[in-house]
Amino acid sequence: MSNHPQDPLLLDHEYDGIRELDNRLPRWWVWLFNITIVFAAVYLLYYHVLGGPSSAQEYAAEMKAGDQIKAAAMGKFETGIAALQPLTDPGVLNQGHQIYAQLCAPCHRADGGGLVGPNLTDDYWIHGGKYSDTVTVIWNGVPAKGMITWKNSLKPDQIEAVASYLYTLRGAKLATPGKPPENQTPVKAAPSAFE
Repeated sequence: MSNHPQDPLLLDHEYDGIRELDNRLPRWWVWLFNITIVFAAVYLLYYHVLGGPSSAQEYAAEMKAGDQIKAAAMGKFETGIAALQPLTDPGVLNQGHQIYAQLCAPCHRADGGGLVGPNLTDDYWIHGGKYSDTVTVIWNGVPAKGMITWKNSLKPDQIEAVASYLYTLRGAKLATPGKPPENQTPVKAAPSAFE
């Protein structure tokens, strides 16, 4: 079968009624195809012949760098705990309330009256009544008494939000009596914007 003058790109053969076109691929496509071949050759050479880092090695290096950044940030927060003051922003307190309701209420009761954990509304604070003491207890936990360490689960600003919310619970009038004091000596908190 020969090409018709109106169909110069058709080849002169057919198969099952299908005629093949004889057009060239676009030059940009050919260059792109060749570049992918060169890239594949370089990739193969670098990673599989010359011993370039594997994905697992690159992941381990990134994790190590991330752990160093995290450790530095945690160290900076820990050294500044003593100077912290309760936050009063309503958005922060709301965030603290939400975190408390989800993570702390199962042990301290929704209203802070205490269940397995101590009452958070009275003046009998076992580990100190200052705001910084509260932040430290949340940060480090009290594993001997069953309170987990939250520094591995919560960010420093979340811990401050919870501690600030807890500060608003002090002296709250509860609808049902709270858990009896575990520390018989009352510890007055430092004056704050909440008093």
